[in-house]
Amino acid sequence: MKGMVFVELLQMAEQAMGEEAVDDIIESCDLPSGGAYSAVGNYPCAELMTLVQAFSAHTGAPENDLQRAFGRWMHERFVVSYPAFFRDKPDALAMLAAIEGEVHVEVRKLYPDVELPTFETERLSPRVLRLTYRSPRPLSDFCHGLVEGCLDHFGRAAVIERRDLSRPGESVAEFTITLAA
Repeated sequence: MKGMVFVELLQMAEQAMGEEAVDDIIESCDLPSGGAYSAVGNYPCAELMTLVQAFSAHTGAPENDLQRAFGRWMHERFVVSYPAFFRDKPDALAMLAAIEGEVHVEVRKLYPDVELPTFETERLSPRVLRLTYRSPRPLSDFCHGLVEGCLDHFGRAAVIERRDLSRPGESVAEFTITLAA
């Protein structure tokens, strides 16, 4: 995984728990990287999961809730760091439908070695989008938070229905997003 994800997770955690607590948690995790991350480096997803587990143990918040909160956090960071992706999109569904064909195409140009999840989309009606997330990483909750963050960004209320279709070695989540009338 790109180090940018780790850097952002630590920033979110520091904002919530303070730098000293985060440093103590990192030290207790015995991470192969030592918990020192560069935004352009690559690190195993297992380290991210170790950090999420440790933050969960420290705060008492469930891991899936922390992943969703982190997904929302990352969406805000994407808006700040890559505003051009959002400018011409009329709504959240258009933005979500553009992830695979636009956003990931540009990410691969910048980082040819990046391992991205895939997002399949199907527009079921003007107000309904089905988005299927696939990844070898167990980050369906993080993806759920990204979807929520996208809806927040575009100021649209919606119902998100999620089905877990995961199997050994692959996280798969199908989201049906219905914008409020």
